[in-house]
Amino acid sequence: MKTRFVLIQTSHAGNVGAVARAMKVMGFDDLVLVDPRWPDVLQRQEAIDRASGATDVLQRARVVATLDEALAGMDTLCATAMTPRDFGPPTSTPREHLPALASRSGGVAFLFGSERYGMRNEDVYRCHVALTIPTAPEYGSLNLAAAVQLIAYEWRLALGGYPVVPSAPDASPADAQAVAGMLEHWERALVEIGFLDPQAPRKLMPRLNQLFNRARPTEEEIHILRGIARAMGSPARRGR
Repeated sequence: MKTRFVLIQTSHAGNVGAVARAMKVMGFDDLVLVDPRWPDVLQRQEAIDRASGATDVLQRARVVATLDEALAGMDTLCATAMTPRDFGPPTSTPREHLPALASRSGGVAFLFGSERYGMRNEDVYRCHVALTIPTAPEYGSLNLAAAVQLIAYEWRLALGGYPVVPSAPDASPADAQAVAGMLEHWERALVEIGFLDPQAPRKLMPRLNQLFNRARPTEEEIHILRGIARAMGSPARRGR
């Protein structure tokens, strides 16, 4: 679906920049501002600074005078409303509602109200759903950019998400021969320092074998453990 984020009567330029950043990290770039406090909000330095590299989203953003202009081409409207109302569209959490919405076609707009007042009733009434983020009951106030980030994240998940890129390659565990060689090295070192009595081993080495089987050390970790064994044995040899 075509996705649009609509900010209604935004007060702070910094929030607009932070919203652009929140959108970009989730792969969205259609941002429309309705009657913001500052007509030049997209060019203000605070917005550019808070965008932190998402200036392309700011450059593509539009400022319009009315909500009707902002919603042109959109056929599904999602309000974001934390304050309960006695009348209006059904209320749902993003995670409950968005997966079914993702299977449709067309355009969806997520509407966010003023930082000071939230969304007006008349704007909520025209929406198909009121999305509410389940927050702590005693303090449910969210910063505008934080709310956009949460909605954008849930919507991206509903659309399929992005693959997770590992921060480091997975290391393969050492084979059984390497583990056995390390244990033999440890056995000699433990005897040298007097921790292991060969005449009464008390199943120490089999227990260590089980421990390392559970840990599944890598080749590099085997080298580290052998180094520890060498360091343990050296003082014992020097002492003799």
